Formats: sequence, structure tokens, C-alpha cells
Amino acid sequence: MNFRNLAGLLVLISFFLLPEQSRAQKAGIAVSEINSALAFPIVDGEKPAAIYIDAKDAEVVHIAAEAFKADIQLLTGQTAQVLKNNPNLSAYPIIIGTMGQSFYIDQLARTGKINSASLYGKWETFSVSVIENPVKGVKRALVIAGSDRRGTAYGVFQLSRMMGVSPLCWWADVKPATKKSLFVKAGQALVESPSVKYRGIFINDEDWGIQPWAAKMMDTDVKDIGPKTYTKIFELLLRLKANYIWPGMHPSTKAFYYYANNPVMADKYGIILGSSHCEPMLRNNVFEWAENFEHEYGKKPGEWRYDLNKNEIVNYWTDRVKQAKNYESVYTVGMRGIHDGSMPGPKDKNEKVKLLGEVIADQRAILSKNITKPVSSITQIFCPYKEVLSLYQAGLKLPDDVTIVWADDNHGYIRQLSSPEEQKRSGGSGVYYHISYWGAPQDYLWLSSISPSLMAYELTKAYQYKADRLWVINVGDIKPAEMEIQFAMDLAWNVNRWKPENADRYAESWAAETFGAEFAKPIAEIKAVYYRLAQAAKPEHMASVNFTDEEADERLADYEKIYHQAKSLADQIPARLKDAYFELILYPVEGAMLMNKKILYAKKSLILAANGDQSALSYSKKSKAAFDQIQVITKKYNEEIAGGKWNGMMSWKPRDLAVFKMPKVADTVATQSSAPKANEDKITVRAAEYVAKSSPKGLSLQTIKGLGLGGNGISVLPFTFKPFSEKDLQNAPYASYTIDFKTQGGHQIEVKCLPTQGVNNGIKVRYAISVNDDQPQVINISPASENNIWKQNVLQGYASGITKHQVNKTGKSTVKIYMLDPGLVLNQLEIK
Repeated sequence: MNFRNLAGLLVLISFFLLPEQSRAQKAGIAVSEINSALAFPIVDGEKPAAIYIDAKDAEVVHIAAEAFKADIQLLTGQTAQVLKNNPNLSAYPIIIGTMGQSFYIDQLARTGKINSASLYGKWETFSVSVIENPVKGVKRALVIAGSDRRGTAYGVFQLSRMMGVSPLCWWADVKPATKKSLFVKAGQALVESPSVKYRGIFINDEDWGIQPWAAKMMDTDVKDIGPKTYTKIFELLLRLKANYIWPGMHPSTKAFYYYANNPVMADKYGIILGSSHCEPMLRNNVFEWAENFEHEYGKKPGEWRYDLNKNEIVNYWTDRVKQAKNYESVYTVGMRGIHDGSMPGPKDKNEKVKLLGEVIADQRAILSKNITKPVSSITQIFCPYKEVLSLYQAGLKLPDDVTIVWADDNHGYIRQLSSPEEQKRSGGSGVYYHISYWGAPQDYLWLSSISPSLMAYELTKAYQYKADRLWVINVGDIKPAEMEIQFAMDLAWNVNRWKPENADRYAESWAAETFGAEFAKPIAEIKAVYYRLAQAAKPEHMASVNFTDEEADERLADYEKIYHQAKSLADQIPARLKDAYFELILYPVEGAMLMNKKILYAKKSLILAANGDQSALSYSKKSKAAFDQIQVITKKYNEEIAGGKWNGMMSWKPRDLAVFKMPKVADTVATQSSAPKANEDKITVRAAEYVAKSSPKGLSLQTIKGLGLGGNGISVLPFTFKPFSEKDLQNAPYASYTIDFKTQGGHQIEVKCLPTQGVNNGIKVRYAISVNDDQPQVINISPASENNIWKQNVLQGYASGITKHQVNKTGKSTVKIYMLDPGLVLNQLEIK
């Protein structure tokens, strides 16, 4: 009988030997400050339970055990002992260990006290359970067991989170409330494993935040992002149940491998190393090729062109593979420019495709020669980012076992996902997704404003198209994107917990966990408006989007309202959480409001001045005051919050872009006024306010709160349905609206949609529209490529189609919109 069958039999036998009372415990385990029958006392008013680990277990298990000890102390003031290889267990021990690495865990598995079948052979799976009389002399044990080293660590940090220690305890100063006692109520074991295999973050565009902060406050010896900073990042990843990192790689930062202790610390923390889409084979070209090559090799590098300088580039890649071969890594294959540009080489596209194929074949040969396992079992990713997508679409033959990591358009909308044929590939696929970005058409490096609803929509769509192998999120400097990072990692761990249909409720759940239940609803309401306003123009994009006077006034009123709500709440937040509240809620809300005031008041001052209105000058002053206040609150963030802990982290003007500067305002008023422009009459209808809907069996037309312009959108789920052809409109899902037309004749209907892109190559994002059952007109709202229409779409937060209709009667008419493609989200109808 093999081990797995034996384990299963032992579990079955042990189940029938358990007392009836234990078998009746259907509810899962829970943490409480109140003792109850069969509860395990972590801290019972005084001395805490001792923690037992096997000295031979992985280093990350030791790290997690010590962190758990520190968490208990943070919560209760009591200091637990961490004991290694102690055979004499106390009456109430906390046992932490990995199957096959811990003699404690293996003994419990052998005797059927833990369900080894739920762990054996699994990836990053953990079990947390309270066990009666696990071995002789032990009354009750709290057992955290992992299928592998990270599984064990995740189990420990999950229990910490249940006890009240936020994953952001260090990174956002979320100090927990103190507790006299801590008990784990007995119940069904908590067993969890991840939805996505590799889940992590990309530290990027770090020049104005995390790099200067790390140099000043953390790795002061090297004045860079070094091992001390990465140790804190790695702990954050473990607390978020993440496992993967693309390290910082900008010119401001030396290569990750430059500091010998960086990869050593990553391995200790069990973090898997990767490198970004433009850094093949774990090399950082910006530093290691362009700047440090001579220091490493004693000569200047040749040209970064594979067709002209193959041998030198191959040697350069080979040396890194030799250095990294004993660490857990994911290798990026392919080639781009030295930094974030296209691969140098032949001008002819077909020749470029051929060269890229040669590059990948040679990279796999390097891996094969230097790592003692089949190349198909070495995790490799290919990221068709920006122009690389066009090379892939032009016929690049990619080895079947390489994971395709599909990219978004840098603004949160995924460009392409796997076709049914690509979904059969053994390497599977994943997603590279931005919640921070430097580049066209405009950066957004200052505040974090991509909503959980949008992330859930796009990443769930990706998951349904089998992109479950790897998710990497571009998080910029980590701060101030803490909540959004936590959401992305919570989703990657359990993709069914936060679906598009309920992701708008995440802010409330997160706020309850972070600040306490009494603050959850008001914080969620503030965040909902914050995200809705940013969808129509991120704070960093305000200079690129035009609003009517009415829209501008409404926007400013909404910002004023949430700012005053946030300010009022700040007075009620407990002293221990005031720093966290400023970092996570107040600074982003106030910063966004001030940016809107600065720009909209400046525009208003110029219009009023041109019309001879003396109030223009007061708006000039208001604009200037907002500009000054942004600097005041940023200085507070850096120098006062948490005693100056974050000094250097927050810049109010990343890249010193024009949008962050003081705009032109009126300084004089014209003597003659020009006539104000009359607003056009238009009817605005929210897409979720339909009067009727229909969808075929198996599909559901859903309202998704918090998604897109105006705050709500409608979409058809699940995402995997086959597009409806124009000949099959009668079977397509639709929503219909009653519109009261005041005049007969020609009318225009603009349908504003989320600016999503076709789910895979060849699929569009179409709707069809008819008025009073006239001939439906079919519109594709997804631009052909990243052209000027796309640029405007991502800045204004919507794509739109415009159709013209003849309405032959006044009064009520029926507008029907058919939803033809997966990934289409309708937000608003504007009728003129």
C-alpha cells in the first residue's frame, strides 16, 4: 500500500474513533478572546503556549514561527517560547511544521491525527486545526501543518490575521488592539490552497518613492533598495500569501543580484525570484549591461543585438543561471531593448519573429545545460507586452511548456487572453497587471485608484480563460497601494471569494479587518466614491480630461463630501491607528480632492475672467491654496507620520510632470464679457437602470457595482461564452430602456462602456442597438491598437459608440442594447 492510501485509511479509522462531540463540530475553527469547550489557549490571561518546530524544517518556517511569537507579543504583551526539536511537549503546545520536514507533523500524520491526504503532494497548502490528545501527555494541540515550506508559513500568517494582526501591520502601521487572552475555538480544520500558482508583485518606477526611502531609512549602508528593505517586502508577501517578486530594476536601483544577500534572503523567506518582461534570464540590463558590465567582465559590452552579438549575450545570461540555479526562480524568456523598448534587430517583422524564436531556443539550451532537471520542468514565462504582442501574433513559435503572461494595456484592461487552442498548452498562462504606471498616454505614479471591482472583473475574466499559472501586479512603490495590493493577493489566493459581482464589498471587509467593524461602512462609502471619481479621471490625469461646468461642480462637491467624511472619521479612529488611517485613507482622499480643486478651479478662473466675472480671482486663490496644501500633507506623510518612518517614500510630483505643477490661473479680469455657452439638452441614463433584460440559458446579465463610469456597469457572465454573430441577435442577451423623447426626428445615442479589449485575438467588444425595433446597428468599442482613441479612452475611463436614429414619435420609446461579446460592460447612455 502506498503512503497516500495508508494516510487515507488512517484518517478514516481516526474519524470513527473520535468522540461524537468532536465529529459534530461542523463549524470551522475561529479565534476568540473568550474561552469555550475544547478551545485551545494561545494566551490564557498569562503565560502563552509554547511553539514547537523541527530544527530541520525550512528556514521560512523558523521565520514564520518567530513572527508568530512577535505577533502574540504585539497582541497580548506576552512572550511565547519557540522550542526546536523538544520531545517533551507541553500540555497545550502550538505545533508548526511541514510534511516530510517535521517529525512532529509526520507523527501526527502517521497516527491519523491530521488529515495528511489534504496536504500530501499539494502546492502551498496548509491546515490549521485543534486536536484533542494528539500524543500521550498532551491534552490539546494547535497544529499548523503545511504541504511545503510556504504552505506552513501561510498557515501561520493566516492564523495571525485571524487573531487580529493585519498583513499591513508594518507596511502601513496597522497596530492591533491589545487582548488579554486568545483562544482558538475547536472546529473543522481550516484547509486552504491557492487558486493561482505564482502570485506576486513588481516593484517598479521606484525612483521617487521606495528607492529614496530605502536609501535614507533602511539600507543606509548601500543607500539603495537592499537586503533590509527586501526582508520587509518578503515578510509582507508571506503575510499576503504571495510567493513571487519582480525586484526593482530602474536606473536609480542597482540590480537585485548586485547585493549578495538579496537572493539569500529571498530563499530564506521562500520567495520565488523572477524578473520583469524586459529582463530575460534574471538579468537587469539597465544596470548589469549598460552600467556595470565593465566592472563584472573587465571590458565594455558590445551592442545589445542578438543577431550581431550573440556570444557575449549568451555568456552574460549563462553566468546568471549558474548563480541562480540553487534558488527557486521563474525565468523570463525572450528579449526586448535594454530597458522598456522593443528588441533591436532586423527591421523586417518576419525576420524579427525568427530572431526572437532563436533567442528563446538558445535561452532554453542555457537552462538545460546548467540546471539538472528537464527544461520543461523549469518555470519559464514569456510576456507579450506592448510591441512583443504583435511579434507573437505574427507567428512566433513558442515552446508548449513556456507560460504566456498576458499583459494589460498598462491602465487595467487586459489586451488579450488565451484562445481555446492556447488554453491546451502545458505551460498555461498568467497575467501581468498594473495598478501603477509610468508611460503613455499619462503616468499614474502618485496615488492608487484602480478599484477592486475593476481588478476583480479583469482578473476573474483572465482566470476563466485559464490564466491561473502566474499573476504579477505592478505596484510601483507599494505605498500608497497597500489596500489594492492586498485585494489582488486575496483574489489570487481565492479567486471565488471576491467575484466581480461582490468585489465592491471588499473595501468594507478590508476596513473591518484593518480599522475595526465600527469604521467599516463609512470607510467603504468613502472608498466607493474615491474609486468612482478616479474612473472618470485619475488624479494624475486631470489635466488631460475635460469636464463640463456642471460635471466639474458635481465632482468637486463629491470630493468635498468624502474629504469631510474622512476628516471627521480621523477624529474617531483610535490613537494606535491614526498613522495607518492617514496613510491608507486620508492622504489619498485629500490628495485627490486637492488635485481636482487645483486644476478645476484654475480652469474656472480663466473662463470667469474671460467673461468679466470678478469672482475669477477668488478661484485663482483657491487653486493656489490647493497646490500648496498638497505639499503640506506630503511633508506630513514623510516627516511626521509614524515618527518620520516613511521619510522619502511619498513624492507629490513623480517625474516632475506638468500636471503636478501650478496651472495657469487668471490674474486679471476682462472688462467685456462673452456670452456663456448654453449646455446641450441631453438625457443621461445609467446602464443598470434598464426596464427589462433577457439572457439565454447559462448566461446572466449582471449589474456589477463599482465598475466603470458612474459607479455601476452591466455585463454578461460567465466570461467564456461564444460571441453572438450579427445574424443571431435575437438570441443575444439584451437590456432595454424606456426613453422619453421630447422631439421627433434625428437623435444621437452615445453608449459609454468600460474600455475593455477583446478576450482573444479576433474577438471584438461589440454591442448592437435599436430604437423601437428598427434595424439594429452594431458597434465595436475596442480600438484596433493603442491609438489616439485608446489613449483618450483610458484617460477618461470609458470607450463609447455613437449611433444616429430616426424617432418618429414623441414620448416613450424603447431602446434595446444587445451584448454580443464577452468582456463588454455598459455604463451609461447619453441621448441628444
